[in-house]
Amino acid sequence: MVVTVSEVELKVQAMSKKKTTISRSWILLNRDGRETVLDVDKYAIMRLVEIHARDLRIMDPLLSYPSTILGREKVIHIKAIITAEEVLVRDPLDDDVVPVVEELRRRLPLRVSGQGQGEEESCAQDSEENEIPFEFRALEVILEGICSFLDARTKELETAAYPALDELTSKISSRNLDKVRKLKSAMTRLTNRVHK
Repeated sequence: MVVTVSEVELKVQAMSKKKTTISRSWILLNRDGRETVLDVDKYAIMRLVEIHARDLRIMDPLLSYPSTILGREKVIHIKAIITAEEVLVRDPLDDDVVPVVEELRRRLPLRVSGQGQGEEESCAQDSEENEIPFEFRALEVILEGICSFLDARTKELETAAYPALDELTSKISSRNLDKVRKLKSAMTRLTNRVHK
């Protein structure tokens, strides 16, 4: 049995020999659908995808930076680093990130044309998807994932807010006021998150 180590794994192993900073978990998905979980520091990521420290700092959830899409030579990043060949997503096991990673796994690999009943439709859809560059497909999947997440949070708030407001209008009490105040705080946090 021949075991091959991918070029990415070799680069990461070489970069990981000197660990001076805290390692973070990343998942790397390439255009063929292969994925690698990396446990590397920021310097290894900077060398792997050739970006500057200031660009990587923007992705740090502990720092207060507004959400941005930055175009750099060879990369675009939005809490993920997207290159022409691969996508790096930080903390792939985080509950908020898992749905996006699953969607990336499902939609990024180039598909071979379908077999059987829907072959013509599948071929047309695949040829259309293949015309779009990898980095734009990855960006589309990530943006759809973020929008779906925010939409779900909005619907949760709506379903909780309407009954609470109805209850408050029928009976003003400290319990009802407290419930509405908590919902308003949650709505403000969600609004601020969307506007960042």
